[in-house]
Amino acid sequence: MSSTLLEVTRASHEEIERLERLIVKDMQNEPASSKDRLFQSHRVRDMIDTITTTTEKLIDIYEDKDNARKDEIAALGGQTATGTNVFSAFYDRLKEIREYHRKHPAARVVDANEEYEELLKEEPRIEFRGEEAFGRYLDLHELYNEYINSKFGEPIEYSAYLDVFSEPHKIPRKSKLTRQYREYLENLLEYLIYFFERTEPLQDLNRIFSKLSTDFEERWSNGMVEGWENDNGENGNVPTQHAVIDLDYYSTVEELMEVGPEMLKEALGALGLKTGGTVQQRAERLFLTKHTPVEQLDRKHFAKGSHRPEQNGAPVAPKEADNSKEIALLEAKLRKMCELLHETIVRTKENVEKKQALTYEEMEAEREEEEVQADTESDDDEQQIYNPLKLPMGWDGKPIPYWLYKLHGLGQEFKCEICGNHSYWGRRAFERHFKEWRHQHGMRCLGIPNTKNFNEITSIKEAKILWERIQERQGLNKWRPDLEEEYEDKEGNIYNKKTYTDLQRQGLI
Repeated sequence: MSSTLLEVTRASHEEIERLERLIVKDMQNEPASSKDRLFQSHRVRDMIDTITTTTEKLIDIYEDKDNARKDEIAALGGQTATGTNVFSAFYDRLKEIREYHRKHPAARVVDANEEYEELLKEEPRIEFRGEEAFGRYLDLHELYNEYINSKFGEPIEYSAYLDVFSEPHKIPRKSKLTRQYREYLENLLEYLIYFFERTEPLQDLNRIFSKLSTDFEERWSNGMVEGWENDNGENGNVPTQHAVIDLDYYSTVEELMEVGPEMLKEALGALGLKTGGTVQQRAERLFLTKHTPVEQLDRKHFAKGSHRPEQNGAPVAPKEADNSKEIALLEAKLRKMCELLHETIVRTKENVEKKQALTYEEMEAEREEEEVQADTESDDDEQQIYNPLKLPMGWDGKPIPYWLYKLHGLGQEFKCEICGNHSYWGRRAFERHFKEWRHQHGMRCLGIPNTKNFNEITSIKEAKILWERIQERQGLNKWRPDLEEEYEDKEGNIYNKKTYTDLQRQGLI
């Protein structure tokens, strides 16, 4: 029955209105847990995508490029080739409707509201890795291995990498112009974008990157891109001597050979010179450009198909400048993604440090506890509890009595500098935290054993002073065999080891 173009148009408008009402109804429900919030965001995103697709179809219908809509309206008005006959068009349409119901006598009217209401109950399928814990943490282990095994990276711990990967401007520029660094940046940015789309589906990344690209173009033209400033003050023009290798640091060809064949090859290729030969030949060819401008070199040093640079101030290596700009734009996008995922990065680092202080059994127990807690939070029938004093919750999920709150001193705040100025409420929680993972990790970072001697000590300065005193005291009580080991002569006289040895050498014993 919805074969006509006008009926399709009406049904499309109805579908858009129903989906808009469903979005409003879904957003009015406050999700009970982070998992429910994620499901809600993806449901809304799917409905928005459906609205967008349906709207595009409506635009095509209203543009009416094939005049199908115009012809159908004319046919409904009874306009034919012979003239206008409204009644014939009406009775033809009535005949078509009766014929349809005669062929389908059991057809019933389907309530579309029930079908659309089911959309609010569905749980979208979202793929997360086990390490990501349903969007709570990042999983950068593959990129971490790629970083520490690269020439531009350094061998550091995974927890330290979580602080470093968001600061690409600290990497030397000569290491950034390599293919390995570009592939690493692309993989890292691809993962962060994919993670952000799964955890924040309602955010418009295209609009964010569009604004970022506009700002980047302006800063690039002014030479203000962080980590890409150069001697000329313009990001686009890379100086000849600083293309890949800074020759000011090398005084001989032998020193330049230590850079390696790959770096020499990239530097020669950036200047349009021949890249073949042994390591020594490459180094000699590149060392020529230290004191001789590239445009004055003999033509035999240039590769086939390459053009010698002009002397009128044109850019020496336009391909190199374009490559630098693309890499700088990738770095800008990476920094923007790290800003958007700042809370997740901090949460990931805390989780990594926490795992380092836990055994396998403790991690399994904590994972089970989180699963049980997530199931408890997802109870839709749970009502909002009136708690104006913001009292802690008891075992039954209700605020504890006020007299119990005062009895345990839960209003007292204890801060521990060793734990990163973390606050503990109540004396019991404060005393118990000395054996927990956060305090143990802080003591391990200070290089101090977490023994009973350091209980009640929360200041880093006091902990270091006490540790020095303990070490001094252990030095006084240390066993000294020269003075404390005893020897007896034939007459029964007792000497320490040093005195006995001296008398024996003199022949007095």
